[in-house]
Amino acid sequence: MASEKITIRTDTGEVVEAMAPVIISASRSTDIPAFYAKWFFNRLEKGYCVWYNPFNQKPGYVSFSKCKVVVFWTKNPEPIIQYLPELDKRGIHYYFQVTLNDYVREGFEPNVPSVEERVETFKKLVKIIGKERVIWRFDPLIVTKEITPRELLKRIWDVGNLLKGCTEKLVFSFVDVRAYRKVQNNLVKETRSFDKDTVESAEMSEIQRQKMIEGLVKIREAWAKDGWDVTMATCGEDFDYDAYGIEHNRCIDGELMERVFGEDKALVYYLRTGKLAEPDLFGELPPIPAACKNLKDKGQRKACGCMISKDIGMYNTCRHLCVYCYANTSKECVLKNAEKHNDQSESIIG
Repeated sequence: MASEKITIRTDTGEVVEAMAPVIISASRSTDIPAFYAKWFFNRLEKGYCVWYNPFNQKPGYVSFSKCKVVVFWTKNPEPIIQYLPELDKRGIHYYFQVTLNDYVREGFEPNVPSVEERVETFKKLVKIIGKERVIWRFDPLIVTKEITPRELLKRIWDVGNLLKGCTEKLVFSFVDVRAYRKVQNNLVKETRSFDKDTVESAEMSEIQRQKMIEGLVKIREAWAKDGWDVTMATCGEDFDYDAYGIEHNRCIDGELMERVFGEDKALVYYLRTGKLAEPDLFGELPPIPAACKNLKDKGQRKACGCMISKDIGMYNTCRHLCVYCYANTSKECVLKNAEKHNDQSESIIG
């Protein structure tokens, strides 16, 4: 059960049907913490938001009434930190996927703060909510003539040394260019690293991938010797690196939720069964099953390990304007949508 259907009353007084997910993803499609934090908490206060289906543009109403966990995805959590106590007051759990790359010289992420600022924000967030709830992503891995696998490993090493001890996991993936025409277009249009004949070379060859994996294992071993044990995992990759101790990641991770938020028995019951537990006449919850139901999100890629959730983001709204992003068609489209945004509106695009 990804979410049940309920009826809600909108800002204009209309009564509509809404989905009421237990887990909300905020978001794979845009950076809500960086650009839409105030909007998110305004909608939390209102009790719902509107999400538009990217394929048919039909609106869907998403209620927060059953929400127990929010998973945030961001390159800059600083703007949302001030609002997090509101989630604590409401008893809504949360954790962060924080992408902290170093493509500064190439300009691949034109609107993110400096590496040093992002590291300090990462540490600030960890100090507030704990390292187990802040996952580091160096994602995606891109190669150019200048960024060889060796150079990329050096950048991961350097950023990791700044973050040492501040997280328990590093997640990475290899850039996917061939599958996304808009990624190809943006890499060619917005960078000097590629043209239409070389753009596919941003993807690593099999030999380059192997060098990256072997290098990452060495980095992990070096950090472990220094007292920092880091789990490494791939995101959405079909390749199997189990022999290297590299896992397939679950960004919407039921096991992490149960480990970190295990005192919430209603949540644990949901994570095991897919249903929210209803207390009996004496306020007692039903026994938690020992076995877990398969709650894999069938709407994601086959290699994705995420459990079911509802994403409330929208494409063409992330103003980081990263050139490798599959969620933005073009810079012009994003800026046009930014003009429509209103923190008081039902949806990200007003």
